Amino acid sequence: MPDQPVAPATSDDSSSLEATPRSPSPSGVEVRLDDSNVPALYANICRVTTTPEELILDLTLDPNPLRPGPKTIPISQRVILNPYTAKRLTALLSEAIRHHEKQFGTLETDVRKRRKDA
Repeated sequence: MPDQPVAPATSDDSSSLEATPRSPSPSGVEVRLDDSNVPALYANICRVTTTPEELILDLTLDPNPLRPGPKTIPISQRVILNPYTAKRLTALLSEAIRHHEKQFGTLETDVRKRRKDA
């Protein structure tokens, strides 16, 4: 959807959880996001590293996550955030997960507890 205004995240807004304020922003500049040409990425591995000024989020896909033994998987995408944006992203993701679990049930992050044959 190209050129849509973005709104702040609220607990009642389940359709769009965005960190950018609706226009006008505190600086008085109207901000619109255009996602018409953005490539999609699926990741089942993430790594976060930090510096005093940045948080670095690496994302990639392990096509065979249950294969035993050492493996090398190239990073697909790297997102570098300042701590303020990372904190807003954390709040948005937490709210999105809370909403998802409210609708569909608790997400178990330990794969061994999710497996039926374990």
